[in-house]
Amino acid sequence: MKNALLRNSKNVLGWKTKRKLLAIVVDDYGNVRLDSKKALENITQKNPGMEQRFDCYDTLETREDLEMLYGVLSSVKDKNGNHAVFTPYALSCNIDFERMREEDYQTYRYELLPYTFEKLSALQPATYCGTWELWKEGIKQGLMRPEFHGREHFNLKVFEEKLTQKDSALMLSLENRSLANIGSSGYSSMGWTAAFSFWDPVADTKRFPDIMKEGLAAFEQVYGYKAKAFTPPAQQFPNHLEGELTKWGLKALDRPFYQGKHLGFGKYKRQFASMGYKKDKDRVELVRNVVFEPTASNVDHVAKVMQQIEAAFFWNKPALISSHRVNFCGHIDSLNRKKGLGDLKALLKAIVQKWPEVEFVSVGDLVNLIKQ
Repeated sequence: MKNALLRNSKNVLGWKTKRKLLAIVVDDYGNVRLDSKKALENITQKNPGMEQRFDCYDTLETREDLEMLYGVLSSVKDKNGNHAVFTPYALSCNIDFERMREEDYQTYRYELLPYTFEKLSALQPATYCGTWELWKEGIKQGLMRPEFHGREHFNLKVFEEKLTQKDSALMLSLENRSLANIGSSGYSSMGWTAAFSFWDPVADTKRFPDIMKEGLAAFEQVYGYKAKAFTPPAQQFPNHLEGELTKWGLKALDRPFYQGKHLGFGKYKRQFASMGYKKDKDRVELVRNVVFEPTASNVDHVAKVMQQIEAAFFWNKPALISSHRVNFCGHIDSLNRKKGLGDLKALLKAIVQKWPEVEFVSVGDLVNLIKQ
């Protein structure tokens, strides 16, 4: 009863359409979390307790990850003859591990994503050689249409404080070209993966505008076009900067249906959102109404997702499926990818069978339709 109420409540308000539109949004592409099996072994040997699936399986997408993903996405067609498409909320930059090591870890340095792939192609050629070229081919073929997830996927204040302290967990991770299992941020309102989280709403957010603008410029340089939509890492972004998003060229903000919005110093405000164009903010707001995390547990994810899509279509809403890259990563454990892609293929086939009139769209396409 509770699940049915939640499925429907997400879809009551906001923009509606008679068309059965379906978009798949996947967070964290382009982000280095864990470098390799060897890195995992080195880190867990000295710092045990690595239990989160993101710390254990989430690696920068490999050539095989993309090849197998493209095979699944292209295996189904919608009413218009278009294959399924991923909208990766993607990062444009990563830590420059080599430069930081050369400078004795004195300060944070970052590099553009293609350089990360170039280095990994030399360090792990069997795994990464040709991956960036395949990424670009996926964009060209319409299999991937990335949008903006930030410059990096960690909180720079937390990172720099731990770097100054030469925090043992952080240093161990950096020495293994990773950013995994580094422990608590030390702040109740700041998870270390939440790039735009803060404690002090003034002091801690001063450089966020520059990070956003640099990240967006890097996104255009890396992926070849300007981003339309943005979702912040861990869904946290200060209220007072949301009004700047359109000035930075963004057309849409992807936000949770419900969120305890942090105002500063541990104070929160309840916030609900609905999908549609917000005239007073001059932007589209997107709300994910379907959750697909096939490697998070052993429940029947396909059946669960189909129920959520059915609720969206019942209320004449697009189905906006939320997922994470970790579900489709096989560099550490190929069985993790097999499970994720197997469920994705079963889901896509079930969708086109039940709703032959479905239309696969990217988030960018959806934003254009809502604005029209």
